[in-house]
Amino acid sequence: MPFREINSKLVEATVIPGQRMFSQRGAMLAYRGDVTFTPNMAGGQGGLMSMIGRRVAGEATPLMTVEGNGTVMFGHGGHHIQVIALTGDTLYVEADRLLAFDGTLEQGTMFMGSQGGVMGMVRGQVTGQGLFTTTLKGHGSVAVMAHGGVIELPITPGRPVHMDPQAYVAHHGDVRNKLSTALGWRDMVGRGSGEAFQLELSGSGAVYVQASEEKL
Repeated sequence: MPFREINSKLVEATVIPGQRMFSQRGAMLAYRGDVTFTPNMAGGQGGLMSMIGRRVAGEATPLMTVEGNGTVMFGHGGHHIQVIALTGDTLYVEADRLLAFDGTLEQGTMFMGSQGGVMGMVRGQVTGQGLFTTTLKGHGSVAVMAHGGVIELPITPGRPVHMDPQAYVAHHGDVRNKLSTALGWRDMVGRGSGEAFQLELSGSGAVYVQASEEKL
């Protein structure tokens, strides 16, 4: 169920009988045809544990299940929208940046500390990003939100990407993450986030970076 990009802040999806998709609550702007929107307390294809992960991450609002026969236009808060196509791989994305995605994708939750260790936990506490990152796996399309546009940066062996953690939107591939301090602890007093930390992504894959550090 691919998305059609109407402009940088609006996408349209075709909903057909027998298939469904999920969207963030409040993402529907308009629709045509016989389409229904139902709160999904199970958290999509990931089931109960996925929903628990989203709640622990601070996202208490359930996803909306979209079904029927028609077309739906999605957007949210005037944010830039990036459509990402998955062909069997896994996308890691901050839960609050998800706009809508195909119901065929399997949803799960990854604890960032499982890759970043203690620094993964620091990343969540200091930068304001979630300790949990949503995972979407399979074949289908995902629409994510960002500020000021998105650029896809390749990650190749021996050439890691270093970035501001708050500019992170999503990544895919065989990628490891590590957070490090870019400044001394004295320099960090009163700053709380931003360039005081650097997020290093290494391995093989790609990361999606937003043009602004502003949080959604």
